Amino acid sequence: MPLECGLVIEHQQVSRDMYQIEFISPQIAALCEPGQFVHVKVNASNSPLLRRPLSIYDADKRLGSITLLYKVVGEGTKLLTRIRTKEHIDVMGPLGRGFNVKPPGKQVLMIGGGVGIAPLIYLARVLTKHHYEVKVLHGADSRRNLVTLEKLRSIGAEFLPATDDGSAGHKGLVTELLAKKINPEEIDYIYTCGPDQMMAAVAEYAFNYNIPGQVSLEEHMACGVGACLGCARKLKSTDEELVKICKDGPVFDIGGVEF
Repeated sequence: MPLECGLVIEHQQVSRDMYQIEFISPQIAALCEPGQFVHVKVNASNSPLLRRPLSIYDADKRLGSITLLYKVVGEGTKLLTRIRTKEHIDVMGPLGRGFNVKPPGKQVLMIGGGVGIAPLIYLARVLTKHHYEVKVLHGADSRRNLVTLEKLRSIGAEFLPATDDGSAGHKGLVTELLAKKINPEEIDYIYTCGPDQMMAAVAEYAFNYNIPGQVSLEEHMACGVGACLGCARKLKSTDEELVKICKDGPVFDIGGVEF
């Protein structure tokens, strides 16, 4: 996979602890698919040693750019916020197995929780270009973290928010919004990414209504290429084999994961 030093053309804070960074990376942009991720070196030194895995939030193959949406959760992502426009960022990718971009039917539902919305945006862009009807449900703590609204509007996807504090859309969990507002007979395929508890509820919904789909799992990673077993886990407790989230995933069949 390519290892590129991308020129940062935009890096902005989009909420209290979330940032969006866009950089020119023509090799990675040409190869990337929705659901894949990149491995980012957060500064020029070797501290921290490990790269950070970040989902591809959007891509412009014509411009040759990649956009990432990330949340500051530790020292690594805090260091990443210090990179400025016109500086360079060391990126490896694209990595992992992405989403199915030719799902059956034409009506697609996406459910994202928190920053788990990130890999669903590029997917929404690709599917709308392929003439799918895309509906996106996003759960966040408040309106200030519904940072994908304008991008989804420009893509042409329908957007339904849920917030813990009721500052936008449904007050409560995004899975409550799913149960109250979505007619399962109008959904042909489901994609989801976010906290395990949320994805478990979405997987149960898909099972109950016999709707196929995929989940994107979030896991701590080290090498990012399947060599170190740092992200290895069983998808189900009855499985004999471990899967490597970075290489075999991060995307898996919605019915094949036990949360």
